[in-house]
Amino acid sequence: MPAVTARTALDEMGQDGAFKRKESVWRDVISKESSKFQPESGRYHLVVAMACPWAHRTLITRALKGLEDAISVSIVHPVWRKTKPDDDEDKHCGWVFGDPDGQPFANTKGLGGPFPPAYAGNEPDPINNSFAVRDLYELAKDTNGKYTVPILWDKKLNTIVNNESSEIIRMLSSEFNEFAKNPDLDVYPENMKESIDSVNEWIYPTINNGVYRCGFAKSQEAYTQSITELTESFDRVESILSKQRFIAGDTFTEADIRLFVTLLRFDEVYIVYFKTNTRSVLTSPNILNYCREIYQMGGVAGTVDMEQIKAHYFASHPDLNMYSIIPLGRDFAGLLSEPHNRGELFP
Repeated sequence: MPAVTARTALDEMGQDGAFKRKESVWRDVISKESSKFQPESGRYHLVVAMACPWAHRTLITRALKGLEDAISVSIVHPVWRKTKPDDDEDKHCGWVFGDPDGQPFANTKGLGGPFPPAYAGNEPDPINNSFAVRDLYELAKDTNGKYTVPILWDKKLNTIVNNESSEIIRMLSSEFNEFAKNPDLDVYPENMKESIDSVNEWIYPTINNGVYRCGFAKSQEAYTQSITELTESFDRVESILSKQRFIAGDTFTEADIRLFVTLLRFDEVYIVYFKTNTRSVLTSPNILNYCREIYQMGGVAGTVDMEQIKAHYFASHPDLNMYSIIPLGRDFAGLLSEPHNRGELFP
């Protein structure tokens, strides 16, 4: 097998200086119709980062469905490190597992921190004792070289099932109902698929991925196009939420999960780090009220760790923030705990 070139999202740049995210490649499906991956309690394991918005989608869905007893989880350390620390020639940096018994460390340039060897919930890999997420991909014989979270891991076959968050949340929503504490929740209901798909079609490129297009842009032209599209979509969201309770209609769906994880990080991270300072959640009354409702849904707050979110972004990319200084910000999660009146506005 030819050597795999390890890479990260920061390597996915176009000639015009624009960030161009590549699609995930592990796309198997858990289904009762599958001959390989059947829904089973205790068989599957999620590998996530509290910091990553894509992984956060899966944590929220797992919590809302009540699948904690059926699908186990590992939370990796938020600050990227060298994934092959004993190989001086290998420069790849990415997600590693926490080690509560380890030593504090600096960023990958030897600056900043020191960062603790583990934040809340960061534990060693309980299945394969891997040091890094990269090790799991190599164990599964990955040939792509981009070692992302979330990973939906099959403990029986010891391989990756899927690493595309949009597909994982649909599997969690529909394929594990016999093991779920909240089986009636369907985040992709048949009667709303068209409206959900329509919303996702513009929110993903201009907001979910739009913040990254702003932050990773390497030309003024690419940044200006991205921030313009983001600003227009942000205003569109604020307008929609002034007329209806949720982003795709009157029912909570996957579209809300996908939007919420970006909005949660917007003021504390993206405005500062990714230069998305044309708008803010705190000055958008409908969006703020909406975020409060979702944050206060059963189990969602427990999936939010702003300390790990900020540690990841501000400390993992020293080319963007050499000394890994983490802005203090404000208690955004505390602000989301304040009362909302979405139910009264849209009974």
